[in-house]
Amino acid sequence: MLSGLHRSRWMDSRVGRRQFLRAGGTVIALPALEAFGSPAAPATGPRNFVAVGTYLGWHQNAFFPKQAGRDYELSPTLAPLADLRDRFTVFSGLDHRAPNGHNAWNNFLCGMNPGSWSLDQMIADSIGQQTRYPSIELTAGSGEGPQAMSFTKQGVGLPQIDRPSVLYKRLFASEADRARTEYLLASGESSLDMVLDDAQRLQRGLPSRDRAKLDEYFESIRAVEKRMERQLAALDEPAATTTYKLPDYDPITPNLQIEAEGILYDLSALAIESGQTRVITMFLHGLGQVFSLDGRQLVAGYHGLSHHGNDPVMIRDLVAIETAHMHCLAGFLKQLQDKKTPEGRTLLDDTIILVGTGMGDASRHSNANLPTLVAGGGLKHGSHVAVDPKQAGAPLLGDLYVTLMQRLGIETDRFSNASKNMNEVLL
Repeated sequence: MLSGLHRSRWMDSRVGRRQFLRAGGTVIALPALEAFGSPAAPATGPRNFVAVGTYLGWHQNAFFPKQAGRDYELSPTLAPLADLRDRFTVFSGLDHRAPNGHNAWNNFLCGMNPGSWSLDQMIADSIGQQTRYPSIELTAGSGEGPQAMSFTKQGVGLPQIDRPSVLYKRLFASEADRARTEYLLASGESSLDMVLDDAQRLQRGLPSRDRAKLDEYFESIRAVEKRMERQLAALDEPAATTTYKLPDYDPITPNLQIEAEGILYDLSALAIESGQTRVITMFLHGLGQVFSLDGRQLVAGYHGLSHHGNDPVMIRDLVAIETAHMHCLAGFLKQLQDKKTPEGRTLLDDTIILVGTGMGDASRHSNANLPTLVAGGGLKHGSHVAVDPKQAGAPLLGDLYVTLMQRLGIETDRFSNASKNMNEVLL
């Protein structure tokens, strides 16, 4: 996190004072506006990167489409993304040839050596210094102790933000303490109220397209604040109970994972839109949470369901959780699709979104054949790319990562044990 002096210098040197609203300890970064001009030459490719990874994997039979190519039928887990079918690509058969077991799950972004320099931090080290926060690490859900997904070049695991109010504070009230931020939200007030006079003066001097963009941006902030108010209120409510007997390693805990996940996605969209970061990771944890989805309580906690032993009822409920994750992702992608850059591109075209895991089959603790999806980035989408790992010269997951880094303007030809690319698939 930047110090106050460093942050102030960044504000002045990178985007100028007019692109921030400040009052009463509240700092609100503004989206890029035509009236301010672009801080740099317009990019020809995507400028942002978001990685979403699950600790417990994705159930392969429900994630992978049965057909390869462009005419595939959407799988049950991917069904929430139906309206965005031409904006993402599904991959099967890819992995890092990494060790098996939960202790090696973070190979997702690290390659064949879990805990090594992760993809997101390679990207952040290259392009993240141009923003207020070189990268932001988030997590939704809880588990048995912290589980880093992002690692520095020195192999240090980075802590994750698990409370939407903390991320909100960093983005929109960074000079206020947590207690003040939560008081503001609980009171029903908005951070925008603190800077209302400056915002109104700014809008009066902008062209109509910029005014419309600011109105949309401010409405998005208010909508997220309303959702956060409800979540803070829910934290004070008694925790749900159940008589279902869980295994000793899978205790029952209060759970707001899906709601927290949706809010973190909303805030992530605002962070990208306001240019405060270019790199975000979202870790979807899970241990003993007992979910109620669509009014129905599931038969076990998330971790217990992942060890389903091919029991159809357990699989049904595991897929229900994973489909809920996809509904949250769909909302995030649609927000990026609806938001525009000053150059007229959608934020979805300006952002590469990688969705995957380091756990191919949690029921067997296998880290092979990792379910993977790539969306946005102005890439060539709409297909299920089915790789046969037994074929000579078959690509690794790292080859896909090389293509993503190159698309972001990073000059590289290797990642971990991969030294090719998959440009012919996505470019």
